[in-house]
Amino acid sequence: MNQATQSQQYEKINAFLLFFIVSSCQIGVGIHGFQRVIYQDAKQDAWISVVVSFILAHIVIFIMLKTLEKFENLDLYGIHKEIYGKFFGSFLNLIYVIYCTYGFFAVLKNYIEVINTWVFPYVKPQYITIAILILVIYAVTAGFRVIIGLSFFSFFFLLWIPPVLIFPLYYTNSYYLLPIMEDLMGILKGAYSMSFTIIGFEIVNIVYPFIKEKERKKAHKYAHLGLLFTFFIYISIMLITLMYFSGPQLERIIWATLTIFDLIEFPFVERIEIITICLWLIIVLPNLCLYLWAAYRGVHSIYNINHKIFVWAFACIIYIISFFVKSRTQINSMNNYLGQISFYIVFVYPFLLYLFALIKKRRKKGTDEST
Repeated sequence: MNQATQSQQYEKINAFLLFFIVSSCQIGVGIHGFQRVIYQDAKQDAWISVVVSFILAHIVIFIMLKTLEKFENLDLYGIHKEIYGKFFGSFLNLIYVIYCTYGFFAVLKNYIEVINTWVFPYVKPQYITIAILILVIYAVTAGFRVIIGLSFFSFFFLLWIPPVLIFPLYYTNSYYLLPIMEDLMGILKGAYSMSFTIIGFEIVNIVYPFIKEKERKKAHKYAHLGLLFTFFIYISIMLITLMYFSGPQLERIIWATLTIFDLIEFPFVERIEIITICLWLIIVLPNLCLYLWAAYRGVHSIYNINHKIFVWAFACIIYIISFFVKSRTQINSMNNYLGQISFYIVFVYPFLLYLFALIKKRRKKGTDEST
């Protein structure tokens, strides 16, 4: 069967690159201020919420890969058509395209807000939007392998985070972590609130057909290693944040991670957080490029559209929508809605899809045996 979602041979990538894809997609704008959101639900047990959310993420990515293994050369869009049929499958593909567009816009607006607040307060957001969109267009139109190369390159800009976190340890107080396991429901709510921060690994659903070695040991291993790396980053930042700020302080701080970086000074650099925010563009770009690329794959599965035309049209739509979301309240509401939607799309739907895939395969096997 000729599916539009089948990948070309020259676009194939090695399985070990899944590690860089997963880690680069999960670490983005959410890391700047996820602590306050989780703390509001789980209080001093917020670090346990991080642990719970990543345990669930490991289970979900295992189910995702098991589903993809049943349809070796198809991505999520092709699987939808295979299981649900052309009409309803295309409808679900359209929903996933809207989700990817929403994710792209949320990442873009959050990063632009950080730039406007910390670095360029007098530059209009529209100018920053145009500059970033041009970079994204340049990368995506260059092809899938360029996007993966960007994910690989951006990974090395994350390696400075653990050493830098050593500096605030001098000012921390471990008693802020006590008592432990005080509110179980609060911990679960905090894990739920973590959805917006750790989404991104669902891009494996679209990337999987492009992997050369699809053996379980390789694809599963590198995907889970990518999750472990991001877990190490997030749990380190969360623990230091909880020990550095008191509860009332943390509830008032929007970007706790950047505030921690603000206390670090070197003889040759006075404000390291400004350099951090500027370099963070290289970390955010893979998020944007992969979301845009995934949206194109979904539209292409429904309607055969030229790659470059779609990318430019997508960028124009995003630019127009950006005029309607300006204030901190609007951005905060947008993040909350995306977190709620992503919980069902990323953490709940894969289990249903796996169940439908099992039913589909068993029916097909029964039909073949009777024939």
